Amino acid sequence: MQKPISRRNFFRVAGGAALAAAGISVLPGIIGKGWLSPTQSAGAQDVPPDLFFAATDGWIGLPTSPAMPPYHPDNMAPAPFTTYIFGFRNVTGLNQTQVLAQKMRAQHSAPMFWVNQETTMRLQLTNLGLAIRPDLVDAHTLHWHGFRHVIPFFDGEPMGSVSVPIERNFTYVFRPHDPGTYMYHCHVEDIEHVHMGMTGMVIVRPTQNGNTSLYPSGRYAYNDGDGSTGYDREFGLLLSEVWNEAHWDDSHIQLPQWTEYRVDFGLINGRTWPDTIAPNAPFAPSASNPDAFTFAVERTADGDLAPPPGAPHLQYQPQSSLITCNAGERVLLRFANLGFTEAAMTATGIKLRVIGRDATFLRGRTGADTSYLTSTVTFNAGESADVIFTAPAHRGVDPYDTYLLYNRASTHGNGGQMTEIRVYPAGALPPQTQPNT
Repeated sequence: MQKPISRRNFFRVAGGAALAAAGISVLPGIIGKGWLSPTQSAGAQDVPPDLFFAATDGWIGLPTSPAMPPYHPDNMAPAPFTTYIFGFRNVTGLNQTQVLAQKMRAQHSAPMFWVNQETTMRLQLTNLGLAIRPDLVDAHTLHWHGFRHVIPFFDGEPMGSVSVPIERNFTYVFRPHDPGTYMYHCHVEDIEHVHMGMTGMVIVRPTQNGNTSLYPSGRYAYNDGDGSTGYDREFGLLLSEVWNEAHWDDSHIQLPQWTEYRVDFGLINGRTWPDTIAPNAPFAPSASNPDAFTFAVERTADGDLAPPPGAPHLQYQPQSSLITCNAGERVLLRFANLGFTEAAMTATGIKLRVIGRDATFLRGRTGADTSYLTSTVTFNAGESADVIFTAPAHRGVDPYDTYLLYNRASTHGNGGQMTEIRVYPAGALPPQTQPNT
């Protein structure tokens, strides 16, 4: 008790208290299965995880004009990158050597993943530590924001949940009962870790999926019973923010003053305009990446991410925000906000029907339809919204018609939360096989 306890160490104490409160009899099972090094876990007699994620740090690329010295671009950033981040990586299918090689290769936004309603899903998180800040021995968690089981095992609340120390792993087991759009983030030092980039999107698919009698595609946002939430294409749009000074402070061993927070860059899926409409990173063939639950990016021999074509600065921002569809199709937009400011996403020339908020279908207790039409969808930090629009007829002049989708609540001018909706003639685009393609 000679030294005052730090806020970081407090989380470790709280996590230990939670384990003790859960009962000493469960400790052998947790220590024997969840808290294992990569070598030990290979022999654990347990159901194998569906997904393997790693937590670490890394660099991303944001516009360099205008420059904001000394904070942006960071003088420590290797070309063509500009900004230091913390983040997650999908390491499913990689061997131990490849997993360890992903330290300092975090991505933002973190990998989108999805799971079916009433289906058990296991996700193992490995903490690789921070390469630039080895002095920060932070544990990490994967908190499923909005998951309706507030217990430490699911990282359901920030103070007593079990966190993953460096060079250890832990397997989360989820069985979601409610379809919709969710998000996830680290709960340790959550203001810092969320802002630094440890944020991603989760989709829970309804049990109604596969029923083509209600809507031809057989894909739905919710269990509507009438096909009203059926869609042909879906796009996840995770909003986040960058305050350059905070990111620079973390890479230069400084402490930001969070009361001075401001938004320098608004991001959609980890990119700012005009990079939001740059292509996705190439997809991995199933043989080299058997993962079927997440946005699967092609990898190099050592497990690193392959960059999008012609955009090496977006190597660790692999997911595009460009929305493409055929005329007449129904398009589902899944919005989630893990920035710290309110968003007001506006579509120019297209009416949006809001069908869900915070993974809750907009139907009253009597079954009355409470969805609504709007051109602007507003939602605060930590909130999500599910929106469907029908693509208008193609005007027949250009290969595609362009409509803007942007955050009209944005107060910053250095790149922004804007993307495009491109409507092609009916039948021009093939059916969508994964979200955001």
